[in-house]
Amino acid sequence: TMENNGDLDLNCHATGDVRLDTAIYQWITWDKNPKTRAQIEALLLDGQVEELRRRLCSRMTFGTAGLRAAMGAGFALINDLTIIQSTQGMYKYLARSFPDFSSRGIVVGYDTRAQEASGCNSERLARLTAAVMLCKDIPVFLFSTYVPTPFVVYWHNGAQISSPNDKEILKCIEESSEPWSESWNESLADNSPLRSDPLREISKKYMEDLSSVCFHRELNTKSPLKFVHSSFHGVGHDYVQQAFRAFGFPPPIPVPEQKDPDPNFSTVSCPNPEEGESVLELSLRLAERENATIVMATDPDADRLAVAEQSDRCGWKVFTGNELAALLGWWMLFNWKETHSDPADRERMYMLATTVSSKILKAFARIEGFHFEETLPGFKWIGKKIHELAKTGNEVIFAFEESIGFLCGSMVPDKDGVSAAVVVAEMASYLYNKNLTLHQQLENIFEIYGYHISTTSYVICHDPPTVKRIFTRLRNFEGENTYPRSSGGHSIVDVRDVTTGYDSSQPDKLCVLPMTKSSQMITFTLQNGIVATLRTSGTEPKIKFYTEFCAPPGKSDISSLEEELKKVTDTLVEEFLEPDKNNLIRRSI
Repeated sequence: TMENNGDLDLNCHATGDVRLDTAIYQWITWDKNPKTRAQIEALLLDGQVEELRRRLCSRMTFGTAGLRAAMGAGFALINDLTIIQSTQGMYKYLARSFPDFSSRGIVVGYDTRAQEASGCNSERLARLTAAVMLCKDIPVFLFSTYVPTPFVVYWHNGAQISSPNDKEILKCIEESSEPWSESWNESLADNSPLRSDPLREISKKYMEDLSSVCFHRELNTKSPLKFVHSSFHGVGHDYVQQAFRAFGFPPPIPVPEQKDPDPNFSTVSCPNPEEGESVLELSLRLAERENATIVMATDPDADRLAVAEQSDRCGWKVFTGNELAALLGWWMLFNWKETHSDPADRERMYMLATTVSSKILKAFARIEGFHFEETLPGFKWIGKKIHELAKTGNEVIFAFEESIGFLCGSMVPDKDGVSAAVVVAEMASYLYNKNLTLHQQLENIFEIYGYHISTTSYVICHDPPTVKRIFTRLRNFEGENTYPRSSGGHSIVDVRDVTTGYDSSQPDKLCVLPMTKSSQMITFTLQNGIVATLRTSGTEPKIKFYTEFCAPPGKSDISSLEEELKKVTDTLVEEFLEPDKNNLIRRSI
């Protein structure tokens, strides 16, 4: 039945689950977005109790990168109401943490993502975020158009939020769940004198700061190379064009079908350039027609970068994140050495990578005498480490994560696809000037520092209890608290379990990386030198697996290494994840 005011009579539709009924009542009372409110009302009328529970009885938490979820109705998803609640919690936490908060203000940026069915888009969410802060007299720097993620720095150190702040913020969000009346006032973003637009100033400063990673401008202006760039229906197009100009290059050729924002990502099966050749189809075909040597693709919010190179012999070489990092790490080191001839300088120079990424930088550091450190997965940990190292006078010149996230220099303490794209363009131009391709230079790097061959993939699992069961089995493999001792006939010499804080290779058996109980991650080191990590994704329903073979410097029989790695990886996945038994969906691309 409907009440006179047009709202659902909740008493007639109670589910009998007190917690769920409370959540339903709160949602329908608080949500002022007609589309998302209607979604919950429809599920209620339809008696979809499980779906209501999934959407309403849990909240977003901080995974490897921020609060992430799909758009849609419910406290567990991204929508007008949960963004208002999260911002109210953020206000509460910031007001408590910074006495000068009301004079410092906050920065709000957005990209081009949207979901029509929920009446939800990035710009509207940004304006609601602004409204929450403006109604509390907090100055807001709200960008007037979509921008790459690196334009919006986080916290006061510019790095993504990590512990313990994340737990405290979540607590404040829980305590601020009822929207303030003015929080829905989107027009505050247009009318408040406390709102300003930082677009022009930040774009200008960003393009000026790019000079810190531009080393051979005079060569760039004469570069014969042609580049193709796809922004994957996201925000990257204008900014990559500007960055190329800042380096003295003509702008790259854009992929016309993908240069403008499209929240439906209609020309790609998956809007993630990391998936390789299958999603780069339009870019590669355009490059062939235009006779362009290098293809670059930034992801929709332009903080990650994929690169492919055309070679005479074998069509296109699409570089993995680890291979691109080997090239970029070599390039940053090569140019750093030009201006730092004193060996003592190396004492204060660092490169960083997340623990599931290739150990190639470790080999650089060992041979070249600088420092390498690894962090937990997620760029927030790299940002935190950069900040810590800077306090003691140390400099990080390159950092990366294998999922095509790179940071060249120290412009922003976060991954940045725009600066990485133009640095790759300069490196390629320099190498081609010396008659070397990127692929040839990668081979040179491996000969000097040792071949590092890695694979990264995943299986999909939509059932959290199954994931828990898989990892519990690994921790009690041959009796209680025992890990597997071998895989595919190779003995396992070391096990590190970041979830429980155990590391068999340490004298005290304690893990050096901070323990992370909330996610699963176990690393196995095999007798033959292969290192394999299994972990749950912090952002998607995936179990990811990473394997790497690190050979010593010198020529290696690459094909036998690759074969061995594939064999070990396949066996490990079968034995440890049991995909068929556990109904895991294998990667399709």
